[in-house]
Amino acid sequence: MLVIGNGKIITRDVACPFIEDGAVAVEGKLIKEVGDTSVLRAKYPHAEYIDAHGRLVMPGFINTHMHYYSTFARGMNLGGKPATTFGEVLSGLWWRLDKQLTLEDVYYSCIGPMIDEIRSGVTSVIDHHASPFAVEGSLFKIAETAKLFGIRSNLCYETSDRDGEQIAAAGIKENIDFAKYCKEQNDDMIGSLFGMHAQMTIGGKTMNKCVEAASAAGIGFHVHAAEGIEDVIDAVSKYGLRVIERLHKYGVLSEKSIAVHCIHITEEEMDMLKESGVAVVHNPQSNMGNAVGVSPALDMLKKGVLVGMGTDGYAADVLESFKTAAILHKHARAIPSVAWAEPPAMLFENNKKIMERFIKGKVGTLAKDHYADIIIVDYKGPTPVNANTINSHILFGITGRHVDTTIINGKIIMQDRMLLNIDEEALMAKSRELAQKLWDRI
Repeated sequence: MLVIGNGKIITRDVACPFIEDGAVAVEGKLIKEVGDTSVLRAKYPHAEYIDAHGRLVMPGFINTHMHYYSTFARGMNLGGKPATTFGEVLSGLWWRLDKQLTLEDVYYSCIGPMIDEIRSGVTSVIDHHASPFAVEGSLFKIAETAKLFGIRSNLCYETSDRDGEQIAAAGIKENIDFAKYCKEQNDDMIGSLFGMHAQMTIGGKTMNKCVEAASAAGIGFHVHAAEGIEDVIDAVSKYGLRVIERLHKYGVLSEKSIAVHCIHITEEEMDMLKESGVAVVHNPQSNMGNAVGVSPALDMLKKGVLVGMGTDGYAADVLESFKTAAILHKHARAIPSVAWAEPPAMLFENNKKIMERFIKGKVGTLAKDHYADIIIVDYKGPTPVNANTINSHILFGITGRHVDTTIINGKIIMQDRMLLNIDEEALMAKSRELAQKLWDRI
């Protein structure tokens, strides 16, 4: 039994959003009770006690689109002509990097971002992986790393035709093998989706095989959709359909699936997204970095599309996406009064809804019978902190580096900024060694 008390409790529970001097009682992997510190301390006198010292206690953050494998690009210098289009970014950077990944690289490419996630209070992640010449076993390697750090994870492999039919088939098999493994584990700490890169790298034959395999496995898809204008040009020129139209035609879009980005889409395609029930993930930092355009996330939300928020591998701290979204849409529309409510809705409400589609339990709220994914944030605001002001404090005053303690599934992973039972120095040293070797191969 564990009690975290003497904190300002931000529950994200509409029934009781804020407790000034509150506590969270944890039993096993679940939250048993949330209430006043004095009450819960008296009720559970023998429980292990963590004193929050008046700091913020809130649910762990959720990242609904990540690319762990992209980590080894950090600091890499490939030389050559600078990319001028998104297509050149893909072919000149990411598709050169992913071809060089070994299974050992896959494992260690997760080390840095997972440490950063824990340090920034991210407790649940939906990842999208690619390593075309180390496909078999790659998702199991990521799952192994996630288990080491205790991060709640959902994984998939990026099936694509870009490296040939044999590797596409291997991608399908890896997705299905891992889905079977997750079903056998029957554990909400690990889950799966069927990964596809984007429709522009998947022909009709492979698309049919993906849909057939995913249907048989009972899982949905995790796919990039209309991220760059190249995706739209490809779809229209080859199939006479726009991106969302083609994915809709094949049955890819449903409540079981995630369509990432959805930047270059029409009103009619937004309606398809809404009608299908598919979740969309907005990645503002990545979109700006790749210069692919501004997502119509605000319009999709207005139509009732479930839009969450991710980092797309650009960062591990999902609060960076939150802060970027808040200013990007103001800037793009030249209206300072927009995008105040939508970024909090995406990160704190919709990411929870998206994650809960793929697990049996509940996350993202400090409430009875929810998974005990809890963070303590070392922040005492210069103005009152309460249910009405917390999102403003997060936007203007809090970063992931304010997180002091991270608890996932009832287990203390980090306390007083120190990761427990993790040899961080040795792991990071090995990561740097492998990254250098990969750079040398490229």
